[in-house]
Amino acid sequence: MLDIRFIRENPELVQEKAKQKGYDVDVPRLLRLEEELKQIKINLDHARHQRNEISENFKKKPPTPEEAENARKFKDKVSQLERHFNETLPGDYDELIRAIPNIFPDDTPLGGEENNKPVKSWGDAEAKDVKDHLSWGEERGLIDFERGAKVAGNKFYYLKGSLVELELAVFQLGLNLAKKHGFTPMIVPNMVNTKTLEGAGFSARGAEKQIYKIEGEDLNLIATAEIPLTGYHADEILVEKDLPILYVGLSPAYRVEGGAYGKHNKGLFRTHQFNKLELYVFCKPEQSEEWHKKLVDLEEEFCQTLEIPYQIVRIAAGDLGAPAYKKFDIEYWSPLDKIYRELMSCSNVTDYQARRLNIRFKDAEGKIEFVHTLNGTLAAMSRIPIALIENHQQKDGMVKLPKALQPYMGGQTEI
Repeated sequence: MLDIRFIRENPELVQEKAKQKGYDVDVPRLLRLEEELKQIKINLDHARHQRNEISENFKKKPPTPEEAENARKFKDKVSQLERHFNETLPGDYDELIRAIPNIFPDDTPLGGEENNKPVKSWGDAEAKDVKDHLSWGEERGLIDFERGAKVAGNKFYYLKGSLVELELAVFQLGLNLAKKHGFTPMIVPNMVNTKTLEGAGFSARGAEKQIYKIEGEDLNLIATAEIPLTGYHADEILVEKDLPILYVGLSPAYRVEGGAYGKHNKGLFRTHQFNKLELYVFCKPEQSEEWHKKLVDLEEEFCQTLEIPYQIVRIAAGDLGAPAYKKFDIEYWSPLDKIYRELMSCSNVTDYQARRLNIRFKDAEGKIEFVHTLNGTLAAMSRIPIALIENHQQKDGMVKLPKALQPYMGGQTEI
C-alpha cells in the first residue's frame, strides 16, 4: 500500500505508473474520498459536541416533549454520521488505496514480459542432445504424474528414490549457504488468514486465481513462504539495532495456476504443489536497494555452486505485479529447448507490504517509520531438478552431480 501523502502529492504519477503496470485504478476518486472523510470528521466532531451540550442542558432542566423528540432525532442523525464515517466510507477508501500497486523506478523497461531486459549471463549456453527431465525421470521410475493424478488430480506428482535425495540435498546446501550469509532458517505455517494473504499482496479472489482457499474457514494455502514470513512481524514495532532481519523459509507452495498446459509447462516446471526455499529481508528504507543487490548476488552464488548456466533479467513494468517496486529474475539455460527459462526471482517491495500489515521500526531518536521488505527465491524444486538434469546429463543418460552437492548425497557423483 502506498503512503496517502505520496499519492496526494503525486496523483498523476501514481495513476500513470499503475496503468503501465496494467492496473485500472481511480486515484481522483480516492482523493475525493479522503477529503470527504476529513470533512465528515469535522462535522462529526461538531455534532458530538452539540449532542453532549444537549445532554448537559437536559440534566439542568427537564426537556419538553418537543425538545426530547428533537434531541432523539439529532442523536439518530449523529449515529448515522458515525456509521458513515466508521464503516461505509473507510471500507470504500481502503478498497481503493489497496488496489493501487507499488510504483517503480523510471529506468524500469515498459511493457509486458516480452520487454524484460537481460542484464547479465554466466556459464555456457550451448544446445545439447539430452532427454527432457520428465522422460528421464519416468524411464527410471523417479517421477510419477499418472499416480499423482489418480490421488489428487492433474499436475500433482510423486517423486521417488534419488530425486527425493536430490531435493533434500539441494535444500541442505541452500540452507547452509543462506546461514553463511546471516539468514535464520524458518519452517512456516502452510496456511494463512486473509489479512496476512492480502497484506502480502496476494488475493484469494481475482483473475489470477493463484490461491487455494479453505472453504468455510478464514484460511488459505500459501503460494510461497513469502506470505507467512511477511506476516511474522505484522502489527509490530521493531528495534532499529535489530535491522536488517534475515529469514530463509522452507515450505510447500500451492498454486492453482499450476494447471497450465503447453510444451514448456510439462512435468515439474509448473505444478500445483512443490517445495521451496525463500529468502526474506526486513530492513530500513535506505538499505533496501543494497539488500536487493545482495539477494540477487546470493541467488547467483547458488546457481554457480550448482554449476547451472543462467542469465539475469530486469523485469518490465507490466510483468512486475502489484507489490514489487523492482524485480529481477534469474533464468536457467535449457540446452534442450535452447532458451532461458525462469528459475528464481528477487523483488524489492519497499514499504508496500509493511504498510498493509503495519510493520514498523523505531530509530534511535524515537521516530517510528515503516520497514522495507524484500523477497527472493533460493530454491524452487519445481525448477532446479530440471536445470540440473538438463545441464548435467551425460551421454550415457546419467546426471553428474555438482561437487558441492555430492557430500549431501552420501558421496554419490551421479544419479
